[in-house]
Amino acid sequence: QAQLVESGGGSVQAGGSLRLSCAASGGIFSLHGMGWYRQTPGKTRDWVARIFSSGSTIYADSVKGRFTISRDVAKNTVYLQMNSLKPEDTAVYYCTDSTNNYWGQGTQVTVSS
Repeated sequence: QAQLVESGGGSVQAGGSLRLSCAASGGIFSLHGMGWYRQTPGKTRDWVARIFSSGSTIYADSVKGRFTISRDVAKNTVYLQMNSLKPEDTAVYYCTDSTNNYWGQGTQVTVSS
C-alpha cells in the first residue's frame, strides 16, 4: 500500500529552523521525484518545493533561498530544511509523490513572531 508519512513539524520562533521528513513506502520512490505543499485554514494547498528524478530542484518564490528540498534514496525519504522561518510560513505541510496522486497526512508548522 502506497504511503507517505511526514514528520518534523513543530513550533518555533521567527528566524528559527525546522527540518521536515517524508518517508515513502509501498511503491512510491523518492528517486522518481517528490514535492512539498502547504495549506492554511480556508486557503488552497500551495506548492512549496519539488525535487525531480534528475535531482534538480525548484522552489516557490516565497521560500527561495530559505528552504532546501533534498532526498536520501537509500532511506526512500525526502526532506525539507526550512531556515529563517517567518510567521507567514505557518501551515500544515504535506509531501506528495511525482504524480501528485499520493499525499501524506500533513505535519503542522507554527512560527511565532
